Amino acid sequence: MALNISALVPAYNEGDKIENTIKTIKNSKYINDIYVVDDGSKDDTALIASKGGAKVLKLKRNRGKGYALKYGLKEIIDINQIVVFLDGDLDTSPRDIDRLIEPVLYGDCDVTIAKFSPSKKKGGFGMVKLLAKTGIKFYTNREIDSGLSGQRAFNVNVLKDIKSIPSRYGVEVGMTIDILKLGYTIKEIEVGMGHRETSRNLGGFIHRGKQFYQIFLTLISKGVDS
Repeated sequence: MALNISALVPAYNEGDKIENTIKTIKNSKYINDIYVVDDGSKDDTALIASKGGAKVLKLKRNRGKGYALKYGLKEIIDINQIVVFLDGDLDTSPRDIDRLIEPVLYGDCDVTIAKFSPSKKKGGFGMVKLLAKTGIKFYTNREIDSGLSGQRAFNVNVLKDIKSIPSRYGVEVGMTIDILKLGYTIKEIEVGMGHRETSRNLGGFIHRGKQFYQIFLTLISKGVDS
């Protein structure tokens, strides 16, 4: 029986990027279906995604990336063997996506995470990335460089085994910790992907501050759960 492999794309106000993202995913050798969870966008993200051939799941208001992923998973988790998380603003090639899928498809690991090349653009000062890496190491004794990366492929059994998914910016870090603590294997895959980056300006610092705070809360919750 052929495997069913779907891409799950949470998107918030990605009207200028989502069309290209869907075109790229459609050129993957392995992905059968594309599901876009429109996270309460105020622009035409949902309309463009639907016209591009994606199956759109629409939230009435913005609930955060983690919530959007949980909402989408409820719809597709029982009809897939592999699920690929991809962001709505992705700048990549189909080959990068397939490189994420293949190690899971061939049983080399349970989960892959995209490892991006170092950014050429000056953003923050690395505090969020350091917090994520340190937190994962603290709880699992594993060094994961790409703990913040949202581009991931999963054997669906892993997703079924995770008890809870954080609703906002802590989603990737929280899931990484849970996956490793459950004994599953993760492989980081170097890719040429890019995505929308926050600048070193007031808006960028506010964004990273929220990200840092929510990841910190996620890490604290892992201590309470253990």
